[in-house]
Amino acid sequence: MTRTALALALLATPAAADVNIYTTRQPELISPVLEAFTEETGIGVNLAFVEDGLPERLRAEGARSPADLVMVVDIANLAQIVETGAIQPVQSDVLEAAVPEALRDPEGLWFALTTRARVVYASRERVADGEVTTYEALADPEWQGRVCTRSGTHNYNLALLSGMIAHHGEEYARDWAAGLKDNLARRPQGNDRAQVRAIWAGECDISLGNTYYMGQMLADPEQQDWANAVRIIYPEFEEGGTHVNISGIAMTQAAPNREEALQLMEYLVSPEAQAIYAEVNNEFPVLEGAELSDLVASWGSFTPDDVSLAELADHRGAALRIMEEVDFDG
Repeated sequence: MTRTALALALLATPAAADVNIYTTRQPELISPVLEAFTEETGIGVNLAFVEDGLPERLRAEGARSPADLVMVVDIANLAQIVETGAIQPVQSDVLEAAVPEALRDPEGLWFALTTRARVVYASRERVADGEVTTYEALADPEWQGRVCTRSGTHNYNLALLSGMIAHHGEEYARDWAAGLKDNLARRPQGNDRAQVRAIWAGECDISLGNTYYMGQMLADPEQQDWANAVRIIYPEFEEGGTHVNISGIAMTQAAPNREEALQLMEYLVSPEAQAIYAEVNNEFPVLEGAELSDLVASWGSFTPDDVSLAELADHRGAALRIMEEVDFDG
């Protein structure tokens, strides 16, 4: 081929399109892995941070949406996005091989990228080793006046209560929520880090929180004392495992750049991407054998609960109703 013919052939070859993402995650948390994707493939990524109202935005834009993918945290958020009708199923042998069945939608509407455990943060001074082993025990009278947590209607706590429903049924879950409320040291308030601060300040002895907040606190000089005042405990459901939630990804119905978007989805479950994503966010990879960060590995190991996240999403409405019936935040 002559030099002129080669130049004409290159001009005739369309360049790969950028992938457009709507996300509720802070851009700095996912930019490193997206930059690695661009470096490897030459495909650019346009990231739009949508702090609130993402389902409504997708509904309003419909088939005109420029978004190829959505990236969010929490199974409830993924379920709400699916309910808009704006998501299309994805069939991919790569994704199905990398993401465990319990961590993806049965119809391919969403896939987990990382997981986080809902743990107990326990005072190093006032809670002995082995004193907390199950979620069910958090409603026992021995913890009266010793528990702190954020709002019971927050998605993280609703997902945990959904797990309780999955294991024991709604009646048991209602009694458990009422018992946990009776054990609160103060009215639910603040975020997960605020609960650890309350333990450090002596207001309570244990709290519920997600694992990655430990990494965030240790990275903040003003919060390091809070983090060092507690240790992470991985409770389990009786005859179950430790409750986990996810960050996840889904492809929109509109997806103007479907081929490139699928390429990105598959890249995000590769060993390289899983290691980057998990380390930056202090989360656990979904890919078996992917490398943990040294910090996350130092928190110990646990057995994830085997209830599927799709089932937890189905129980969310009942969990919200229970929290309102027991007036958990009142």
